[in-house]
Formats: sequence, C-alpha cells, structure tokens
Amino acid sequence: MKALRFLMATLFLTAAVSLFPHGLFNQSKARWLETAANLTPPLTSVDVRPVAVVVPVNDKSAYQHWRYDSIGLPEDLLFSRSFKDIKSITLDFGRHLTGYFSFRTKILFRCQDAPVRFRFFFGETPAELNTPLDPWCGSLSRAWMQDEVVTVTDIGNVIDLKRRFAFRYLKIELLGASDDFDFAIDDLYFRSVSSAGDNKCSLSSDCPAVVRAINDVGVATLGECMQTVFEDGPKRDRRLWAGDMYLQTLANRYSFRNFELTRRCLYLFAGLTDDDGRVMSNIFEYPAPHPQYGSVCMNYSWLWNSTLLEYFKDTADSSTAHDLWPVAQRQIEMLIDCVGDDGLFDKNRAGAGVWYFFDWRDGFDMDASLQAAAIFAIDQTYELASLLGKSDALSHWVELSQKMKHAARQAFFDKTKGVFLSGADRQLSLLTQAWMIKAGVAGGQEARKAISVALDCSETVRPGTPYATHYLLDAMLIAGMDAEARGYLIDYWGGMVAKGADTFWESYDPNDDFISAYGFSPLNSACHAWSCTPVYFINKYPEIFQKSQSAYGCR
Repeated sequence: MKALRFLMATLFLTAAVSLFPHGLFNQSKARWLETAANLTPPLTSVDVRPVAVVVPVNDKSAYQHWRYDSIGLPEDLLFSRSFKDIKSITLDFGRHLTGYFSFRTKILFRCQDAPVRFRFFFGETPAELNTPLDPWCGSLSRAWMQDEVVTVTDIGNVIDLKRRFAFRYLKIELLGASDDFDFAIDDLYFRSVSSAGDNKCSLSSDCPAVVRAINDVGVATLGECMQTVFEDGPKRDRRLWAGDMYLQTLANRYSFRNFELTRRCLYLFAGLTDDDGRVMSNIFEYPAPHPQYGSVCMNYSWLWNSTLLEYFKDTADSSTAHDLWPVAQRQIEMLIDCVGDDGLFDKNRAGAGVWYFFDWRDGFDMDASLQAAAIFAIDQTYELASLLGKSDALSHWVELSQKMKHAARQAFFDKTKGVFLSGADRQLSLLTQAWMIKAGVAGGQEARKAISVALDCSETVRPGTPYATHYLLDAMLIAGMDAEARGYLIDYWGGMVAKGADTFWESYDPNDDFISAYGFSPLNSACHAWSCTPVYFINKYPEIFQKSQSAYGCR
C-alpha cells in the first residue's frame, strides 16, 4: 500500500510539474519531492485504554467553566454492563492522544435483530465536550468537530474508526437499539501514533517542579504534532505550516532531535514552491503533497529560510543546505523587490493575495513588525550564505539590512517614550518591541526599556497566542531580561498547566479563557505546535530556567 501511494504521488507530481514547464525550480521540483517522499518517517504506535469514567461539573473557576470528576474505573462501570442501561458514558484516557479508535461489542441476552447506533464524541478539553455545537456559530467548518455516528450491524466484530482523532476525553452515547436483545461494549482502545521517537534531552535534577511540568507539557505537545510532517495541530488544521515548522525545529533540537523530519518538511516546501519560486504558507499531504493553492504568507516564507539555517546548524548537512539554497535566496530576492528607496518594506508591493501573520490578536498593527521581520530574514539568510561560502556576492544584502534598520528607527522609534510605535495610530504593542529587538534594530538598555515601558502601559496590545509570546520571550532573553523572561514563561505557560493543560493550546490569554480566532472556542486546537517552545527556552538556557527560583528572586 505504501509503495502504491508513493507511485501515485510521483505520477501526480510529475503531471503537476509538466503543466508549468517554465516555472522557477521546475527542473528540481520532482527530485526534491522524491527526496521528501523517501524521508517519510514510520509512525510508532501504542495502544492506550481509558483510565477513568468521569462526569462533567459546571465550575466557573475551571478553565472555560468545565471540569471532569472521576467516578470509577471503566472495568467496573462499562465493560460488563448493559450499554442499554448505561446509555451515555464519558471516559478519560489520562493524557492527550493522536491516532485511531477501535471498539468491540458483545451480546449479553438473546441475539442481535437490528443494528445498533452510537455517537462518539472525542474532545481535547472538558469544555469541548460540554459546549453545545448546534446551531453552529464557528467561522470554520463544523466538520472539524470530532463527533461521529457509528452503526454496528454485526456485534462481536472489532470496529475500527477510519478517521484520525486528537483527544483526551471520549463521550459515548447510545442513539438506537432494539428492545429484543441486550449487549455491552466489550473492549475499546486507542492506537496513539507519532514519529517523534524518544525524548533525548533531560533537565537538571534540581529543576523546579513548575518548570519541569511546563517542559513535559511542551514535549508532549511537540510529540503529538510530529506525524509524517510537523503538523500544526493534530485535531485542526492537521497540515504543515512554515511558521509553525520553524518553532517546532527549535523545540525538536532540545527534545526528540528528529532532524530527518525537518529535512523532509524543508524538501516538501521546496518541491511545492509556486512558479515564481515562492515558498507557500502551508502544505497538505493527501491524496498527494500539494500546497494550499494561492496561500502565500510572505513572512512565513522567510521563516522557511530560518528553518533551513537551523537545520544546517543542527546537522552540518551541507549537501541539503547547498541543494536548497536557491530557494532561500529566491525568498530574499522577492523580499528586496518590496523594499522602497526609503528602506521601508512596502507590503503592497508583494502583489495580490499575499498575506502576513504575526498573531491572532484583534487590532494588532503589523507594519513595524513586518519591517523587523524582513530585516531578520535578510540577516538570517546571509548567515546561511556565509556558512555555505556564498556570501561574497551578497554584500548588498548587508548594506540593505543596515539601511532598513536605520529606516526602522526613523519611521517607528519614539525617542521620547523609548518604544517603537506602529501604524498611523502609533500603536504600542509588545510584539512590535519583540521583533525590533530580534532584528537588531534595538539592543542593550534601549531594548530593555522598550519592553519594560510596553509591559507597564495599560494601553499596550499584548500577544493573544503562544506563537506571538515566543517572540516576546526570545526578545527578553536577547535584551538580557533573564529574570523577567523566566517569570513570563512561568506565568504564561505555567498558567495553562495550572488550568489543566496536558498539551499547550493554540490561543491563550490569561485574562480571557474563551479567546478564539474563529468565534467559537471549541474550534481552538488544544494541542498546537506553535505553543511548544518552552522546551527550547528551558533547555537552551538552563542557567536561567532550571535553577532554583530563589536564584532570580522571582516566584
């Protein structure tokens, strides 16, 4: 079956490339995609059974106002009893899982004379299973919700649900059964799958418990998202995003060290560039690898370059880096086309359909962050060129970077307040300060002041996602705000742990448990790749995060 899938994918891709014979990199795309196919990892699996029967409790102090209380073990409350008497039951599998569900029924009395119909509802959080879904009010497809109706025509057989699920809690409801016989659910189990492998990194023996817990949840988050690609969320979206991949690469370095998965994903993006050579924002694997056509997130394309740089640093694989270098160079060439004579990045020059992403926070103005992200991309790619011995012909990149940094200060820096302001309304945001620091536009005491002023101002726009919060924490560390970074990590990601997270969430605002970019919080992913980066910080900076709390006089 795997060989047949590979053959079909090869034929599909060969046909796709032949449709556009004059596209940039078309001479290499088929080979790049073949390399990616050959790097497809095996998935290891483990069968997991539920650990408790639970009941919902509406609790205003709980995350999203719901929690589960255990009332016993499944062996006592499920497997030997008539399910016609039970009618509905909710099971806790003990941790977040991604994979495939199977169950078996058995006859208790007389013989089956009609089908039996169940509803299975898989949920990542208690609130997801206890929030009415209909009438549907989310901005994304109702089909993302993991409720399935299953009709059993032959009791006694093992029923394998074909859809892949990501969940911790399972609610089973009986929808229909004949009065003339009785039956029980005889067994059920979940085959959890991942390509991550074993965690190869450990924390110091005296690492504080709260930091250890944050690291454990971060590792679990990354592991669930490592399938045959670096998925962004195993429940939803279940695809490879360039921006998420960059952060996953950083966390992977300090956990699973599965660099072949990074290599596969880099080659997939290279093989699916558009006719102009642009790295697309995201990729689907089935029925054959293909991008989300027309979806170009330009600053995500730049982060593909950063991922290639990090991969080369991790592996010293110069063959792959040289092979994919033309794609990285092309991203910067297109970036430069969008920079005006004044040294400012003009997002309107990128063409119709190009978009940009930094955070889900409503009202966030990205102009200053986009300028900084462009500078960061040039500098990162020039670093890669230097490591590959290709920098001699690219001195104009260095000159442009310096010009753009000067332009950024002229356009966005308020000398009186000591902060960077963005847009026509001169918006103050933490993310603007973070990206300017990452780009090297500000440093040292000036960087520390910019973040401190923004943190202290009640009008500051704050990050609405762990994705954006990663860049803020990174900037704090660059600025030498070690104690502040430690405290922020413990407050933010530790806040999720305190609210019951066993994997980190797609969106999190400590002051708004129902924050959602989709108008409906159950649509949020409760296991999302861009949230795993405490693993990177905790392990890269052990002297900051793994020492006793008293060493920094905080928490």
